[in-house]
Amino acid sequence: MIRRRFPWLSYLLVVTGAVLTVVPFLDMVMTSFKGPGESGTLPYRFLPEAFDLSNYRAAVDQLDLPVLFRNSVVATTVINASVLLTSSLAGYALAKLRFPGRDFIFRLVLSTMMFPPFLFFIPHFLILVHWPLAGGNDLLGRGGAGLTVSVVALAMPFLVNGFGIFLMRQFMVSIPDEVLEAARIDGAGEFAVWWRIVVPQTKPVMVTLGLLTFVDAWNEYIWALLVSTANPDVMTLPVGIQMLQDHVDPTRTMPVVMAGLVLSILPVLVLFLLLQRHYVRGIMLSGLK
Repeated sequence: MIRRRFPWLSYLLVVTGAVLTVVPFLDMVMTSFKGPGESGTLPYRFLPEAFDLSNYRAAVDQLDLPVLFRNSVVATTVINASVLLTSSLAGYALAKLRFPGRDFIFRLVLSTMMFPPFLFFIPHFLILVHWPLAGGNDLLGRGGAGLTVSVVALAMPFLVNGFGIFLMRQFMVSIPDEVLEAARIDGAGEFAVWWRIVVPQTKPVMVTLGLLTFVDAWNEYIWALLVSTANPDVMTLPVGIQMLQDHVDPTRTMPVVMAGLVLSILPVLVLFLLLQRHYVRGIMLSGLK
């Protein structure tokens, strides 16, 4: 009723939300071009006095970008592939297969979404430290650093995602059972039904889940910082950017850090722009609001 009588109110809310979202991003970009002493001064200046790329050169000089990008790309790729695979398989089982305890398992999956991931970081870290026959450990997981010195440690706690299972299951419920039964009558096994019929129909939702997982994995900081304390060689881009504050001239700290953030955001921004249409369609098809 309010929307029909006051349509301008809807547009006002949308414009306000867009401004609140875009302005901080633009401020980050503008700050990355500011010179020494320009950031943090009063009165505040949104635009830099002169657009200078020296902050980007300083960020690149201080950061070992090839190594940081490699670690971030490897961890993000492994996490994405694992989440998409496990979420699709588990979602199919919970949506279309009948077995004892299915509803209980689904509720158990939902319950994992109630807890923030960092609550489990210490148990995960201890498990990786005592991983048998890795990082100098013996068969009982003693004597070395385990998997904490490997880039694999960056991905281990995020290989399975409760939200991903929930998202895939919610979409797969809408797939007609008659189509799956016809495939089974023709002799297709459950894996063939999942791969040939279910997966092609879930591509928009998988793109959505992939984008959300990519953003979370690419921006992960707390776990990456914890792992990099054991082995600095597995440091990721967010951790490296945070470390810039300790190696940059104090008068240029914020602009250089913002330049590093802009560089780290570019892959996420490009990926989202390329897959935006599929992302929006996936959100609509999955029934999420």
